[in-house]
Amino acid sequence: MSADWRAHRVRAALHGTNPTVLRRLSAGFAVIGDVQHLPGYCVLITDDPTADRLTDLPRHRRLAFLADMDLLGEAVARVCARRDPGFRRINYEILGNLDTFLHAHVRPRYRWEPAALRDGPVYRYPDDVWRDPAYALWARHDALRARLTAELEALAGDRS
Repeated sequence: MSADWRAHRVRAALHGTNPTVLRRLSAGFAVIGDVQHLPGYCVLITDDPTADRLTDLPRHRRLAFLADMDLLGEAVARVCARRDPGFRRINYEILGNLDTFLHAHVRPRYRWEPAALRDGPVYRYPDDVWRDPAYALWARHDALRARLTAELEALAGDRS
């Protein structure tokens, strides 16, 4: 994967060059996370490159973004529960501290996570986990990507 798209993830998604995009939703793009130490981790990114925070969107677009986050969370939960009996729940986060575009993290959590990290926020994982090439998104995640995309398609069709 070329890293060029990472500098402008929203614009790359709009132009069809962001390789992490799973599906376009009503107010953004469902993307699979660059790091998969918690398999199924996804992010909802806005389709408005000028939006830095939720309140940058008009109210009807905010509600659509939050509905998309719900849809993505349901898709991730369904896929992860079928793939791994250790699946526990989904954590949702809209932080906006590092990336300067509106996005929401959708993180599956598992019973097999280390006890000291299992019940706390994901950002408590050490940096070496986030940077470990073993967890980097790559072709080995194609089956997971396909399942997530199929689930999003099914759920989005149910809500149309």
